[in-house]
Amino acid sequence: MAEGVGEEKKKFSIWDLPDVPMGQVPPHLELQRSRVSCNKDAPIHTESIQYSGAYASMGIDNSSRLDRFSNNFRVEVVQLNKDDMEFDMIGIDAAIANSFRGILIAELPTMAIEKVLIANNTSIIQDEVLAHRLGLVPIRVDPRLFEYLSENDQPNEKNTIVFKLHVQCKRGRPRITVKLDALKWLPNGSELVKETRNATSDSSSKPETYTYFGCSQETIPEFVKNPIIPKYPDIIIAKLGPGQEIELEAHAVKGIGKTHAKWSPVATAWYRMLPE
Repeated sequence: MAEGVGEEKKKFSIWDLPDVPMGQVPPHLELQRSRVSCNKDAPIHTESIQYSGAYASMGIDNSSRLDRFSNNFRVEVVQLNKDDMEFDMIGIDAAIANSFRGILIAELPTMAIEKVLIANNTSIIQDEVLAHRLGLVPIRVDPRLFEYLSENDQPNEKNTIVFKLHVQCKRGRPRITVKLDALKWLPNGSELVKETRNATSDSSSKPETYTYFGCSQETIPEFVKNPIIPKYPDIIIAKLGPGQEIELEAHAVKGIGKTHAKWSPVATAWYRMLPE
């Protein structure tokens, strides 16, 4: 009699996969899923497959969860100085790292010169070009200390920084180079007087300027020991020949790089996958 006769045949299901390890991913798929790299003694997991059911047949939940992200994600600062910052983002997807890059470029607020009031400009640089150059000047100040200036707001000590530039090359003198160190901070606000059509106005009243400061910005504790100045005083603004002169006021306000590149806090921001 043949073996197995009379014994009940075992049922077989197509989902019974004895060669597939349940609860874990084979090494070659785990590498594809997480791309494990090494940074000192810590593995870096950068998931490239976000579909939650990608490994459902193996009993693995690949969905994105906030608690899992909070436990696995960390930031290690590699280098930090006044001009550069380098850091490792561990346990994060490359797409999210790219989102951080975009936020750094376009959505972090800074202070930049938005309005330039030119009283006199006899240099060879046109008014528009001069205003554009001043708009790109990096200013050493914490933007969190200021508010945004909307169309309905008046420029005041809480939303506006005023600078003054007045340089002149006298006749008979050699050409001079005007640098950012000639840009002076006006903590009491604008000094340019607005033109008024009312000739009968009271001469004893204070002349109206282009800002409405309630107090001096020098009285703000954060600026007592740290006055507002350009970040790099050696940047060249213009060159003046004999008899040429520049006199202007520059008003800086708070903004983000999404509105204009002059408000972008970084010259560039990029990321790369750490080598395996």
